[in-house]
Amino acid sequence: MKQPNIRAYPGLRPLSILFFLWLYLPIAVVVVYSFNDNRLVSVWTGFSTKWYAAALANEALMSALEISVMVAVIATLCATLIALLAAIVLTRATDLRFRRVSETVVNLPLLLPEIVLAVAVLILFSQIGLTNGLLKLVLAHTAFCTPFAFLPIRARLQGMSLDFEEAARDLYAAPFTAFRLVTLPMILPGVFAGAMTAFVMSMDDFITSNLLNSGGATTLPVYIFSLIRQGTTPELNAISTLLIAASLLLATLVLILNVRAMRRG
Repeated sequence: MKQPNIRAYPGLRPLSILFFLWLYLPIAVVVVYSFNDNRLVSVWTGFSTKWYAAALANEALMSALEISVMVAVIATLCATLIALLAAIVLTRATDLRFRRVSETVVNLPLLLPEIVLAVAVLILFSQIGLTNGLLKLVLAHTAFCTPFAFLPIRARLQGMSLDFEEAARDLYAAPFTAFRLVTLPMILPGVFAGAMTAFVMSMDDFITSNLLNSGGATTLPVYIFSLIRQGTTPELNAISTLLIAASLLLATLVLILNVRAMRRG
């Protein structure tokens, strides 16, 4: 099958350029002005890295970052474990009833608007009397991060041949031993990709974290929003640039692992 010739569509190239400029130019502006020496974001007076030092010396910012990382790590571990178990059952169980319904239930947080899920979780925690801010954030983040971890893991399991597991069972390996020594190493890139996706989604979440925000449980996106209400400063740009760099690093790691897994496959 012939590949389509881009020259046959003369307007596609400039349209693509305009699209990517519209998408990434605001991000580039944030990164550039994070090195602005002037406190006024819109007035460039010189190159400086002092706003990065100011951001890292901000105790409130570091506290919000610590809470975000703590919640994201715990929620990622829980969501990845739940997603892994669900993916194994949904792809390996041959006599499972209501398979489609089960997949829909797992992916339901992706289908619902986040504000609906956040309000539902808020009402639930209020009804059961749960007041611990960190615990509320961990449970809520685990709920909406599970589908993001589930999709890459399920895709990896579906693309894996059953011959390897059957060979291990023919050699008298117990089911858990076959999973630990054969299945898990082969699907590990998918598990890592799902975990990193869940981690990024938890770190970037604002709506749920803002509704569940309580004393001592302010996440980084909620703190950044409070800074925006006071006015944009280069310190805020520096914080955003650091988040962009961390997200790009995680995305690059996931991409490298997926490429290596495809080459091995």
